[in-house]
Amino acid sequence: MTTRSVRQVLLAFMLGAGCAVSQTQQWPPQQQPAGRDDAMLARSAYLSKIGGCANCHTMPGHGIPFAGGRPVPSPLGPIISSNITPDPVRGIGRYNFEDFERVMREGTAPGPKHLYPAMPYTAYAKADDKDLRALYHYLMHGVQPSDLAPPPTRLSFPFDQRWALALWKAIFVPRAPYAPRPARTAEWNRGAYLVQSFGHCGACHTPRGVAYQERGTDESSSRFLTGMVTDDWFAANLTGDPGAGLGRFDAATIARYLRTGHAEGLAAAGSMAEEIEQSLQYLSEPDASAIATYLKSLPAQRLEGSWRPAGPAERTAAQGNYTGDVPSTGANVYRAFCSRCHQPDGQGVRETFPRLAGNPSVLSKDTTTLVRIVLQGGRAPATATGPAPQAMPGFADTLSDVQIAQVLGYVRQAWGNDARPVTAGDVAKLRKPLAR
Repeated sequence: MTTRSVRQVLLAFMLGAGCAVSQTQQWPPQQQPAGRDDAMLARSAYLSKIGGCANCHTMPGHGIPFAGGRPVPSPLGPIISSNITPDPVRGIGRYNFEDFERVMREGTAPGPKHLYPAMPYTAYAKADDKDLRALYHYLMHGVQPSDLAPPPTRLSFPFDQRWALALWKAIFVPRAPYAPRPARTAEWNRGAYLVQSFGHCGACHTPRGVAYQERGTDESSSRFLTGMVTDDWFAANLTGDPGAGLGRFDAATIARYLRTGHAEGLAAAGSMAEEIEQSLQYLSEPDASAIATYLKSLPAQRLEGSWRPAGPAERTAAQGNYTGDVPSTGANVYRAFCSRCHQPDGQGVRETFPRLAGNPSVLSKDTTTLVRIVLQGGRAPATATGPAPQAMPGFADTLSDVQIAQVLGYVRQAWGNDARPVTAGDVAKLRKPLAR
């Protein structure tokens, strides 16, 4: 079997359904959850929100909360998320806490049944016992049971062989909850705990290895949170890289971005906008500040792109990307389709349209997110404390691959930006799967 084949097999194992048992599985009745504790529900509901449980286990639109059925894209076809309501047949109503803890820390459901790490038990393995008990209490007493039976996920052989996950888990799942670093402040430790456990930020932002494992689960790894393509979006570098990372932004800016999706002329889009809208906007101010403090402590890694603030003469529409005395095709496309919102000088409109000058997403070596937004458009998140969301139209039917490559190349070289060009091949490579 080739290295590529091995990687595809392991990738398939990574992209399975969530944490509930299969609809047909039965096991002997077990100890039922203790009675409802109303004093605990507010705190446990908060943990569920920031952990994003409903994000994957609720159908988009008007789906039944936590009842599953959401398709998760994979190279082998859609993976269907499971029902995690307290229904005793279709959901997790027969779980006692020990069952729930094994699911969250080990990825093993009653049966036993090995779970695919699409449910991020590699992160929840670091959660402390008190928080897991609170989350269990919420799912059992704060969620309405539903007997919805999501359609089963059907993977062809050998991808349906879950026994192989036992070996994967033995190698890659952390074995102990997060241990506070004595040399660090309480705020730093709180941020590290949230990023590494309930936030499971590494699930999207940490590159994967040959076995599709996260290449680092904490700050001791130079690959931790350095960015990765997930579902045709590039999850950004969260280290201190001053170009495509967080190096130029202070902790207060990062904390505001987490809760609103906007800060310093930046705006979240794509899967990050969804994450902020459904989960991160509910972070308390102290927790958002703690996460920002932890992220700001991460040293710069990857070092992609750079930005030099442009002087007034360089920020006019007639400057930036030139071919002799005639503006380039990219500059003309920008002027015709982009400058009305993002402005001729790339500065955008504060808390309305994001700036492109010095934007980390513009400077990233990976252009997936940039190309996808131009092709499909996007929308900033709607949050309780942020500005009203604005939408960007897609240009897949308006601009050719060459035009999109040229305008993005212009943007990545104008107003002090310095990042590699975009090719028509980059655009064509993404246009085809997005059109399906």
